[in-house]
Amino acid sequence: MKLRSRFSLVFMAVLIATTAAFAREVITDYDHHVDFNHYKTYSWAKVETPNSLWDDRMKDAIETELAAKGWTHVPAGGDVSIVAVGTTHERQTLETFYTGLGWRWRGFGEAITEAQPYHVGTLVVDMFDTTTMRLIWRGSASDVLASKPEKNVKELEKDVHKMFEHFPPAF
Repeated sequence: MKLRSRFSLVFMAVLIATTAAFAREVITDYDHHVDFNHYKTYSWAKVETPNSLWDDRMKDAIETELAAKGWTHVPAGGDVSIVAVGTTHERQTLETFYTGLGWRWRGFGEAITEAQPYHVGTLVVDMFDTTTMRLIWRGSASDVLASKPEKNVKELEKDVHKMFEHFPPAF
């Protein structure tokens, strides 16, 4: 019975650690001296991703959220200039496999640890006051990328929604 409860505790600890490692992270920050009520329009200053197919996907997700907040896109000269940059990078997680009876009976098997790569995508959205070119708001989202593009599009939309959930900040 003790062995079973130990195994359950170890399994739960590994599950919690794995979940935390793959958790979505969305962070926002802004200039607390800026009254966002003065801003109603925006223009795109730059959109950049390693895969140009994602440029329009990012813009669409951000434009949907800003339109829901009452902001209007203008081709040039908006109150706010937006820069959106998407990147991907590879991380690794370690997976350990036990062969034979080594773990349970102490010594009749081997432990094999392998590094498993996975890709993480990060989106950073910066908003600048167009007149002063001063950064007034930044949002970033980081998430593990799936092997299916359709799933990544849905995750992008969720991340952007969460990023703009409390936008514009109260003055």
